[in-house]
Amino acid sequence: MNLKSAIAESVKYIRSQTDFNASIGIILGTGLGVLAEEITVHHEIPYDKIPNFPVSTVESHSGKLLFGGLGGKDVVAMQGRFHYYEGYDLKQVTFPVRVLKEIGVKILIVSNASGGVNPQYRTGDLVMITDHINFQGENPLIGANDKDLGPRFPDMYNCYDRELRELAEQTAIDEKIPLQKGVYVSVTGPNLETAAEYRMVRILGGDLVGMSTVPEVIVARHQGTKVLGFSIVTDMGLPDAHAPCTIESVLAAAAEAEPKLTQLVKKTIERIKI
Repeated sequence: MNLKSAIAESVKYIRSQTDFNASIGIILGTGLGVLAEEITVHHEIPYDKIPNFPVSTVESHSGKLLFGGLGGKDVVAMQGRFHYYEGYDLKQVTFPVRVLKEIGVKILIVSNASGGVNPQYRTGDLVMITDHINFQGENPLIGANDKDLGPRFPDMYNCYDRELRELAEQTAIDEKIPLQKGVYVSVTGPNLETAAEYRMVRILGGDLVGMSTVPEVIVARHQGTKVLGFSIVTDMGLPDAHAPCTIESVLAAAAEAEPKLTQLVKKTIERIKI
């Protein structure tokens, strides 16, 4: 089955379950589940019921599509995402982004947990992603291109939409939510970085490092979906002050910072004009 047929099959199943339409899609990253609780859910569909959908194998990712209301807008949220390190190829990792477009999503809000390599950051900081570096050694657009899905050589200009970023930044100011800005570097994982690798990320121009997001954003831009991205700094990767880090501490830091991110995303959505 080719990609377009697989997308159509998934959409057909989703439409058999709900006719809910949403222009805003949200990908909820590691430990970022509180935002889901803010959504007035009209319908939910487990990933394992949707034809061709991968199933998340990460404990902190629930694995459901949520359709409902948030900030006065209709949204569809991915409660849990997929990662290259789980053994999926990047076409599988990004497949849900293709499906979201076909059910009406025009703006995609992505979130993740990350390691901070900018010494001006602190654990628990919220960072708006201004740009990214793909260091996964792979690209979801490799292979035959279907011009109906997007161009062969998509431009990554304005990858993280400038107008949406300005809106989020003003919202953060008005809501008195501290918000950093930075470049996100995506690596494969699943191991965390060595001190030398953290140093490399910083030298390359990165402020954050993580194991997700960039493949989904590449596909979103390929198909013309606007993107707004946020990250929670859950640990600091400073090579000269390198310390042990556990998934438990990452989840704890994400949980502590999440109410701020939830408030920021909700208030930003209220201001988005569709």
